Amino acid sequence: MFVGRLRGSSPFVVSVVLATLAFVFPADCPAQFRFVKRNQAPFPIDEAMSNAVIDEAAKRLEEDYIFPELAAKMIQSVRQKQAAKEYAGIKTGQQLADRLTKDFQAVSKDKHLRILCSTDALPKRTSDGGGPGPTPPMKDDMRQMGQWINAGYRKVERLGGNVGYLALDGFLPAEAAAETAASAMNFLAGTDALIIDLRHNGGGDPESVALLCSYFFGPDPVLLNSLYWRKANRTDEFRTRKEVAGKRYLGKDVYLLIGPRTFSGAEEFAYDLQTQKRATLVGETTGGAAHPGDLANLNDHFLMFVPLGRPINPITKTDWEGTGVKPDIAVPTADALEKAHAVAIEKLLKNAKDEESRERIRMDVEHDRKQSMQKATAQVQ
Repeated sequence: MFVGRLRGSSPFVVSVVLATLAFVFPADCPAQFRFVKRNQAPFPIDEAMSNAVIDEAAKRLEEDYIFPELAAKMIQSVRQKQAAKEYAGIKTGQQLADRLTKDFQAVSKDKHLRILCSTDALPKRTSDGGGPGPTPPMKDDMRQMGQWINAGYRKVERLGGNVGYLALDGFLPAEAAAETAASAMNFLAGTDALIIDLRHNGGGDPESVALLCSYFFGPDPVLLNSLYWRKANRTDEFRTRKEVAGKRYLGKDVYLLIGPRTFSGAEEFAYDLQTQKRATLVGETTGGAAHPGDLANLNDHFLMFVPLGRPINPITKTDWEGTGVKPDIAVPTADALEKAHAVAIEKLLKNAKDEESRERIRMDVEHDRKQSMQKATAQVQ
């Protein structure tokens, strides 16, 4: 679900690494691997190092993976391949990491479970036994990136027919996103329907998911999701907030645009609003990554993300791992905005109080369409 609170951090504080990297890496490459630089030279390995990496990965799965039985199956599968010398001929760490990721995921179907290799040495583990926390320069870089991407709120506008549009590309930690979220929701408050575009949203902080969800419910807290952690045998609940800084968006239709690149926390946002019957999902099935987890160093050059917990939706009692969140209105991802806008306008016309109101909606939609055509023509020229 959410890729990575760092060991040693307070519970569920998702590093800004997560949300910012959703913009740097593809949605199916979890953002916890901010610690691994891109385009490095291959890291040479031999069979002994390959076996050592496999041993450490198996240990992490056995001790920490959310489903012990599934961990045992993954380990058994890889051990069989190891005994058959399938990994013996691998010459670079990057190739081994890719192969192990593929083999573990083939058994688990867990899209958060992943191994990466860094030719450069990875950050050392902290003295308290925690994971590879970001260095001060990394933290400064992450803060700057969070500001640069406007906390993930890429675009806010009013579409024809007085339909609001919010393009949201990530869920930065709630304290970093709260002010921007309030500004966006204040801008959108006067619209008659709202479209939120999650098609390029790679996920983020569960508290930030709950923060934005809060704008679509009243002040009485609503249980959105729970996270169960295997090792602590603990369940943590995420509810909407009694108070929000901006204007709530109540009594009006909300449409969410989703697709294969909608991942992790963005899927939870869609799943929460869908199961609460508070939004209509338009597009294609999402990526299917639900399990939250943590980083682990396998050695100085190999990093593993191990899912440690699982979401439990209060309505379905399950999650979207491996299946994705399915749309209510299925259309190609590229056509989702046009379709959602058309559905919103159709409903607004149907519910308009009189013909004068309907005509005003039609004229505004036509005006918006002509402006879009003129803009497209100008860009071609």
